Amino acid sequence: MAGNSFGLLFRFSSFGESHGLAIGGIIDGCPPGLTLDLEAIQKQLDRRRPGQSSISTNRKESDTVQLLSGIFEGQTTGTPIGFLIPNSDQHSADYDALKDVFRPSHADYTYQAKYGIRDHRGGGRSSARETACRVVAGSIAQQFLANQHIRIVAFVSRVGEIHIELPPTLPALDKVDANLVRCPDATAAAAMEALILELKETGDTVGGIITCMIEGVPAGWGEPVFDKLHADLGKAMLSINAVKGFEIGSGFSSASMRGSQHNDAFVTDENGKIKTSTNHSGGIQGGISNGEIIWFNVAFKPVASIRMSQETVTSFSLETVINVQGRHDPCVVPRAVPIVEAMAACVLADHALRARAINPIISG
Repeated sequence: MAGNSFGLLFRFSSFGESHGLAIGGIIDGCPPGLTLDLEAIQKQLDRRRPGQSSISTNRKESDTVQLLSGIFEGQTTGTPIGFLIPNSDQHSADYDALKDVFRPSHADYTYQAKYGIRDHRGGGRSSARETACRVVAGSIAQQFLANQHIRIVAFVSRVGEIHIELPPTLPALDKVDANLVRCPDATAAAAMEALILELKETGDTVGGIITCMIEGVPAGWGEPVFDKLHADLGKAMLSINAVKGFEIGSGFSSASMRGSQHNDAFVTDENGKIKTSTNHSGGIQGGISNGEIIWFNVAFKPVASIRMSQETVTSFSLETVINVQGRHDPCVVPRAVPIVEAMAACVLADHALRARAINPIISG
């Protein structure tokens, strides 16, 4: 199956299915000599893992990563890093009734149309279980970027109609993780949690938005035409399960603005460093970072698996009604926060290596 690898210089490939023996991946291009914090990798996996709270799926997975290669005495060697995450809590029988049924808004029909065969157990390869592999790769990328003083923080900014005002700077990570929803606004988080629990009880689901903010990226990262930095970020985010929208900076709201309102004027700070007085551009101009905070929004649809009767058809084109069983999130956005951070880190690590290759003096 094509399309299982991401990145150019910092590149990772993932493999495995939701109800297979394991999932895993290979990371190629990670520079040698990077001291890895294995606990930090596991912590990010714990933030994504199923069964972590009352507002997530009931599936229980430890998501304990096993690093197989590319590490010696705690440091990366520059060779491919292989890793494995065993699956241990599959309830495949929950999906027996769906073997010949296409679930609404799932990848069942499209996989069948493309390959002529599909793994009906939990969605197989199309399951969000695959994103645990991205978190491993992204955590290693984050550690590489941290050595360059780059910090990435994502958080939930909307669940349904409940939303917050975006902060001007990155919120503290402990403030994001202070509640189950991973929203830095405690009041809004309480309302979001109540909504999610209500929908979990009724069997329905709800979507939301994750905002990601990145500081410390120097000016000059990104390519000017087809590999624009924000284009690669958009591709990364839109590759995540359930993502339906991506906007950088002012995004869609810029369509109703005047140029005189939207332009980010250049100024200098007290040290003579060039900055912008506003940041409608989201830290990227002409596809290249300008040194300001990079910020973007990622929209997630409501989880398609709902415990309600739905009309559909079978693989034999017969009309039927289904009631989806299994264990599913009523709202995916709280668990998707580390996934957004991971994919952002992979993009930036890739562009950091590209910048270093083009101009090693400036890129340091």
